[in-house]
Amino acid sequence: MARVKRGVTVRARHNKVLKLAKGYRGRNSTNVRQARERVEHGLQYAYRDRRKKKSAFRSLWIQRINAGVREYGLTYSKFINGLTKAGIAMDRKVIAGLAYSDPKAFALIVEKVKKAV
Repeated sequence: MARVKRGVTVRARHNKVLKLAKGYRGRNSTNVRQARERVEHGLQYAYRDRRKKKSAFRSLWIQRINAGVREYGLTYSKFINGLTKAGIAMDRKVIAGLAYSDPKAFALIVEKVKKAV
């Protein structure tokens, strides 16, 4: 039986790693062993941060709502409580968008919430 030479297979595997490591600094983009470490960590960070991004955006929306509501003498928690009492079913993303880009529409919502509270 003939001996199997692995040159093509190994080269393909190395190239796959180096392609993912493109743009890294120094040896991290050219040395296969270094690149493999960086790529593995990068993929772990990407997986983790796809989940963290959701909470980061929710936090941003809450900050924007809180900042917008304080101009009208309310706090964030009282505003959210008033939304439920007023029967307004809007999520934080939409409310934060209104507070940021359309202050007049946001003011109308705040007035309804103030009446409900």
